[in-house]
Amino acid sequence: MTVEIWSDVMCPFCYLGKKNFEEALEQIEDSEKVKVEWKSFQLNPNLTNEGMSTLDYLSQNRGMSVEQVKGSFNHLVSAGKEKGIVFDFDKAIIVNTAKAHRLIQLAKEKGLGDEAEEAFFKVYFTDGMNVSDSKVLEEVGLSVGLTKDEVDLAQTDVKYQSGFERDLYEASQIGVKGVPFFVFDRKYAVSGAQPVEVFKQTLEKSLHEWKPAVLEVNEGDTCDIDGNCN
Repeated sequence: MTVEIWSDVMCPFCYLGKKNFEEALEQIEDSEKVKVEWKSFQLNPNLTNEGMSTLDYLSQNRGMSVEQVKGSFNHLVSAGKEKGIVFDFDKAIIVNTAKAHRLIQLAKEKGLGDEAEEAFFKVYFTDGMNVSDSKVLEEVGLSVGLTKDEVDLAQTDVKYQSGFERDLYEASQIGVKGVPFFVFDRKYAVSGAQPVEVFKQTLEKSLHEWKPAVLEVNEGDTCDIDGNCN
């Protein structure tokens, strides 16, 4: 069974949602039967690659002081601590995330999508790095097991841009308006960083319906394909 997760690396609720989903996954039976596929979503495609302080950006766009913006993040900082996440909004740099998404597309191809998402969340929210910077992209790629050539390829091969755009198109088709957005076996959806129990219930329901029915057989005398009868 596949769970698709639309996410952007500069979305704090996506980071929290990832942790809650993973905790729920650990609590259910047959968790090994669940395949997770990360999907790209871009919160603000008009941003540049230069980046600016998240606090300054939100202050300008919300008409609030930097201190007011910082205070609005207190609940996120507390929620993050409970999940082992260090949210440092003083250092976070808001930036165009297209390059990060192209690298995630390549990482998914190598079976490293989850590792890439986690690494990008950390460098963005904890380390305050510019995730569109080539050196940061290389650092993330190498840390999850990619080569430098693969990191470069993610930005030059059109298929990774196409994968990014395909995810965005799918999001628009199924009505994704915000992230994180979790789709379970293309039957059920969970929007937002929901509590662990919500993810657990949805996983269990989806797995139960996904499993093929077990045929109950009344045993009698039979002959097998080798001609043995008993």
